[in-house]
Amino acid sequence: MKAGIHPEYVDCHVRCSCGNDFMTRATKAELHVELCSQCHPFYTGKQKLVDVGGRVEKFQRRYGNKVVSKKAARANEDAADAPAETPAETPVE
Repeated sequence: MKAGIHPEYVDCHVRCSCGNDFMTRATKAELHVELCSQCHPFYTGKQKLVDVGGRVEKFQRRYGNKVVSKKAARANEDAADAPAETPAETPVE
């Protein structure tokens, strides 16, 4: 290895957005991360929705409750095409 071309390898304090702090070694003295082994779904077994760049909100704004099955859409079309039923008139005495 050539001398003087590699960055210094120092103790690093890592802070996660979940509040977990731990020490490791890296080329930076301090790191801020969004996910760690204490909150990542792979390690915890819990489902956690990680929204990157507001993509979930963007999808819900664009499509909202518009996602319906083909069967439900066909039933709605059939109901709209059917003639409206009028209530039977009863004679008034």
